[in-house]
Formats: sequence, C-alpha cells, structure tokens
Amino acid sequence: MEQFLIFTDRNLKLYFRDRSAVFFSLLSMIITIALMVFFLGNMNIDVITDLLSQFPNRDYVEDEKNARLLIYSWTSAGIISMNAVTVTLAVYSTMIKDRMSGKLNSIYTAPVSRTIITVSYIATAWIAATIVCIFTLAVTEMYGIIQGLEVYSIAQHIHILGIICMNSFVYATFMYLLALIAKSEGAWSGIGTLVGTLVGFLGAIYIPIGSLSDSIQSLLKCTPIIYSTALFRKIMLESILKHTFDGIPKNVTRQYREAMGIDITIFDHSVSGFEIGIVLLLIGIAFVGIDVCILKYSKKVDR
Repeated sequence: MEQFLIFTDRNLKLYFRDRSAVFFSLLSMIITIALMVFFLGNMNIDVITDLLSQFPNRDYVEDEKNARLLIYSWTSAGIISMNAVTVTLAVYSTMIKDRMSGKLNSIYTAPVSRTIITVSYIATAWIAATIVCIFTLAVTEMYGIIQGLEVYSIAQHIHILGIICMNSFVYATFMYLLALIAKSEGAWSGIGTLVGTLVGFLGAIYIPIGSLSDSIQSLLKCTPIIYSTALFRKIMLESILKHTFDGIPKNVTRQYREAMGIDITIFDHSVSGFEIGIVLLLIGIAFVGIDVCILKYSKKVDR
C-alpha cells in the first residue's frame, strides 16, 4: 500500500505541476463554453422559447429566463462529463514520458509489482479527473445560483458526486488502454488531438442529439460518453426542466428530453439512469481486465 501511495502521489504532483498539461486537458471545456456563448447557446434558447410560445397564456420573459438557465445547466452537465475524458487523457502523458525517457523501465526493475504500478497510474487519472470535475461542478453551480438556478439538494449532490467518481473511473481505465497502445509521445499527442476534437460531438455536447440524422444518433449511442452525459443531465436539469415546461403536455416534454439527450432511447426503450450506471460500471471493470491482460502479455514480451 505504501508503494502504491508513493507512486500515485508522485504522478499527481507531476500532472498538476505541468500547467500546460492542465490547460490542454481543459481546452475542450473552454471551446465548449466559447461555442455556447458566441454561437450555439442562443440558438438552443430560441428553440425552447419558440416551442413554448406555441401554447397559450405563456410569460415570454419568464420562459426566456428559464430557457437560458436550462441551456446553461445542459451545457454544464456536458462539460463535467467531458472533463473526465480529457483530464484522464492528459494525466497519462506522464506515463508516456516515463516510457520514452526510460524511467518506466527503471521503475519496473524496482522491487515493486507491475500491478501496483499499473493501479497507481489508473488511480492517478481517476483522482485527478474527479478533482477537476468536482471543481467544475462547484464553479458552474455557484454561477448558476447567481443567475437564478435552485441549489441542488443533498441527494442530488450525492448522485452527481457518485456519477463523477464512476465516470472518471471508466475513462481512467479506457485511457490507460490507449496509453499502453501508444508507442511514442507523437502518437499520444495525435490520440489526444483526435479525442479532444471528437468528445464534444460524441457526447452530443456541442449539438443536441435530436438535431443529428438517425444514423449518426445510432453511432453516438454506441459510445459511453453519450450515456454518462445523459446521467449528469438527468440530475442537474431536473428542477429547471419542471419550471420551464410547467403546464406543457408531457409528450412534448418527453420529446424535448429525447431530442436534447437527457433521455436515451434504444429500440423504443428509454434507458433508465440505473441501467446506464450499471453499463458504465461494467465497461470500467471490463477495461481493467483488458489492461491487466495486456500488461501480463507485455511482461512476457519483455522477458
């Protein structure tokens, strides 16, 4: 346990001391915020106000305020989900540098099992992503409260924190697999660019999933990011959705939830939050198994 803590502490310090790594791990979040502020935000707000204006006795000013808060919460949920991907990706740059500099081989010669070294790298990515996501939640929630959002209840906070931990675990195990495959810093940089570019689209964070074609929607539903984002949105948008669609027929609300990726439907079945959580957890466990198998194989090759 002491060796595990030493390696994990060392990796965490290396990541948070590297300001460029921290910045680039948050670059996708910054891009998302910029897109919402200058381009996509008003478009999504107009969609809601136009929809609500079709029903009689609506207060346009109140509807516009609620729509703005709703899109803000929708974007915030996507950003938290996205950070788990980009931060874990950036953390493993430490492992790539260790491998390329020969430090990793030196570590392997120490009287420490490869399992401990592997788990320490995964734990580092998990912890770093969790810290950044919790910080993002705190900042976005405080700003939302200032703008008029209700404070999340204790139960909602517990749910969100649980989802953050689980989401970070899933991507910590998945990104470790990619880090094992990458053979150079250049390859890892290419993977980082590809993932950073695609994550916002795969999670339907830039554009609502309902705005995409059926074939693209089917493709997105084959990736875990769309489900983890939906989990955050289910919790974080619960209150503002009730206020925004108060007095609106349930079928209209249901269609909007599906179009915005709050509810995910597969073969006419609306996937529940519990089902999503179980699937994500199983994905994380499966990647741990794959990581261990690759590690054992690489150990045999090294011999």
